Amino acid sequence: MTARRGAPSWPYPRLAAHRGAGKLVPENTLAALKHGHTLGYRMAEFDVKLSADGVAFLLHDATLQRTTNGRGRADALAWRELAQLDAGSWHSRPFAGEPLPTLGAVASYCRANGVSVNIEIKPTPGRERETGAAVALDASLLWSEASPPPLLSSFSELALGAAQEVVPDLPRAFLCSRLPIDWRERCMALGCVAIDVKHTALRPTIVEEAHALGLAVLAWTVNEAARAKLLAQWGVDTIITDAVDRLRPG
Repeated sequence: MTARRGAPSWPYPRLAAHRGAGKLVPENTLAALKHGHTLGYRMAEFDVKLSADGVAFLLHDATLQRTTNGRGRADALAWRELAQLDAGSWHSRPFAGEPLPTLGAVASYCRANGVSVNIEIKPTPGRERETGAAVALDASLLWSEASPPPLLSSFSELALGAAQEVVPDLPRAFLCSRLPIDWRERCMALGCVAIDVKHTALRPTIVEEAHALGLAVLAWTVNEAARAKLLAQWGVDTIITDAVDRLRPG
């Protein structure tokens, strides 16, 4: 395992449940978070965007149809309309009627049950800065004085930059599928504490360099035990997985 020269202690668990509980339960729901918790997970990654009236809620896609019985842009409806949608039937009959959760509901559950969170800011296109600022402000209030605090990440540098501006004290991770040539400079400009990289794009030298710069390393989405073991040997700090039933904490 590589040494993390100059890096602060990493307060988050080694494993995080992707979208709450991988693919076993409808993603980005309270049911998913609860299922991950029953399997021993004490960290969850999930996606957050804004409704038409500015309520932060969990959903991955820019549109509603893949994971709810709604259609069209996710930010075209007010929260009172989104709250009526079925976010479970698409997955399987036992979850019929599972609602979309607000970030506030998720915060209540996670704080009560000792679950750390990686909030991926997932703005609907065109609302990057607004979403980044709003989610960061909400997270700072909902997780006030929490330890560890929520980790914010985003593919949108506009969103992450807005989060940095409004709540600079919340930790941020530079999220990407492949590290750009200037990833070091981008991380420094955004005040990031970590890089959050697709696991196939990582190499031991990248992990070592990130640690030398004081950055932790997260890897997604890792679903094979052998790969997870190798990444841990390289020194990856947190592994995000769908395989919550096969990669068990502890």
